[in-house]
Amino acid sequence: MAKRDFAFGKENFILIAGAVVLIIIGFILMSGGGSGDDTFNPAIFDARRIVVAPIVTVIGFIAVVYGILKKSNDKTTTEE
Repeated sequence: MAKRDFAFGKENFILIAGAVVLIIIGFILMSGGGSGDDTFNPAIFDARRIVVAPIVTVIGFIAVVYGILKKSNDKTTTEE
């Protein structure tokens, strides 16, 4: 069976998957309950939604870029 030549190595896929999990966690932290009626809900200005969640999401996006650009050491070329 011939070995397939993928664009990324195993380490790259693990980094990208972890980064996607970070992005999902960031978006979950941003979400929250809204107000059911027409009253103002001050919970939309919580530090978790305004500070923590965007930082986690941006770190996730940076990690995706790093996972894509990182040179993989898993590549071994064999000529037959």
